Amino acid sequence: MQVTDIIFGILGGLSLFIYGIHLMGDGLQKAAGDGLRNILKKLTSTPLLGAIVGAAITSIVQSSSATSVMVVGFVNAGLMNLTQSIGVILGANVGTTVTSQIIAFKLTTYALPILTLGFVLNFLCKKRFWKFFGLFLFGLGLLFLGLKLMTGVVKPLGESEAVKQIFVNFSHNAFLGVMVGAVMTAVFQSSSVTTGLVLALAAVGLLDLSGAIPIILGCNIGTCITAILASIGTSVSARRVAVAHVMFNVLGSLLFIVLLGPYKFFIAKTSSDLLRQCANAHTFFNVFNTVLFLPLAGLYAKLITKLVPGKDVIFDWEPRYLEKHLLASPLVAFDASTKEIVQMARLSKEMVADSMDGFLNGNTRALAQISKKEAALDNLQTAVTDYLIELTQKNLTRQESIKIPPMLHSVNDLERIGDHSENLAELAQRKIDKKLIFSKEAIVELRGVYFLVNEMIDKTITALNTNSHDDAAKVLVIEDKINKLTISLRNNHIQRLNDGKCKVMSGIVFLDVISNFEKMGDHLTNVAQAVQKGLQWKARESSI
Repeated sequence: MQVTDIIFGILGGLSLFIYGIHLMGDGLQKAAGDGLRNILKKLTSTPLLGAIVGAAITSIVQSSSATSVMVVGFVNAGLMNLTQSIGVILGANVGTTVTSQIIAFKLTTYALPILTLGFVLNFLCKKRFWKFFGLFLFGLGLLFLGLKLMTGVVKPLGESEAVKQIFVNFSHNAFLGVMVGAVMTAVFQSSSVTTGLVLALAAVGLLDLSGAIPIILGCNIGTCITAILASIGTSVSARRVAVAHVMFNVLGSLLFIVLLGPYKFFIAKTSSDLLRQCANAHTFFNVFNTVLFLPLAGLYAKLITKLVPGKDVIFDWEPRYLEKHLLASPLVAFDASTKEIVQMARLSKEMVADSMDGFLNGNTRALAQISKKEAALDNLQTAVTDYLIELTQKNLTRQESIKIPPMLHSVNDLERIGDHSENLAELAQRKIDKKLIFSKEAIVELRGVYFLVNEMIDKTITALNTNSHDDAAKVLVIEDKINKLTISLRNNHIQRLNDGKCKVMSGIVFLDVISNFEKMGDHLTNVAQAVQKGLQWKARESSI
């Protein structure tokens, strides 16, 4: 067999193998629906529960990297703490070994039937579950087909003494094997791919158990690279998650290298089949690692906190004023709800300020705060809405009852301002990434409309605090100014385009910014009109 045939055979088989893993994860994830992220977010209250959930989800999505990236995102958004994340990532390491266990069943003979069945289900079935389960089977068939191709191509290499000697080195030099496994996994960003290659080489006799285990240990280190990349530019807490992931995989690998002899002896007793032994080596390493670190999750989190110092900006996720006992006094409950709505307005103002700081000054740290504040705003929206709905169950007068719908609408309008702030943050990031240039006139105009929107939010907060018709009217005056200004800005923009002073891409972003500001003005107008028409309960001092 020619060298080029061997090279392309390995690459082709590897391509099928990797694509098969991708389709398996994609198929099962879609078959399960959209609940995986919600499960991960909600069912991780303890490290043990987090480990179980992490293992289950990773076995479905077929990627510990995907799970770790989700965890980094949740911690960055403040939805999960470091101790919880440790449990999830330990579980994810266990869950990712499912692929190697499947491969060890030696189903390569049935690759084409599995492929065919998967295609038929995906192509003919209308029900979502069976359609995407077919995609999973199609991916599984591709995985075994790729493995069959790789083992067939490398089989002749098993007869070469020179090639055998190269792989014998892995048996004699464990650190070399660990490095190779780590680098390969970092490149492919999948420990399943590395272990698949190890099993293919073991199947043709190029690797024995002594050479396979160090490479498998190394792949557990290499898989951390995705979490590290995902943590770049995130919060201190999110970076701690990535460091925690690296540390317990590195420490675990070093421990097992020291105990390589006893560990090899133990794994050899688990099965008489070399492929199953390699798969078990991957699984038992991660199970032992989880059992070792899980009881120490709290102490380990403290250690990581010291190693990665710093403080995050912490947002108050819980409402401050919505006390349940106040529901018995509707007037006081209305006061409490209004104060919480004012908190929403202030938070939305901060979001607008952060997004424009990013846009005008290139402040990426300010942009990084937007998603956290949006989550906080969503949380307040849900809390106020639930509180007001619960208030409707009380014995309210007609005058009290008609106040609730406009308050609910105001809550939604303020949350929409947060959404538009997110839009501005995305436009700011696009401006930074694409190095878009804006004329001095355009920047001055954007500052002008931002100034008006900022003033409009301040006036809205005042109107909410005072319940004053006159203060609400001041908001509407600014809205009229914004509408006139945006018309003028669009005309100026068209003129700059005609004069060649503005690039087309920059112009598109400019118009999108103006449009988002205009919509913010519309939502603030709705809040002001709600104050004018429906929120005119008697202002009173309360003991909240």
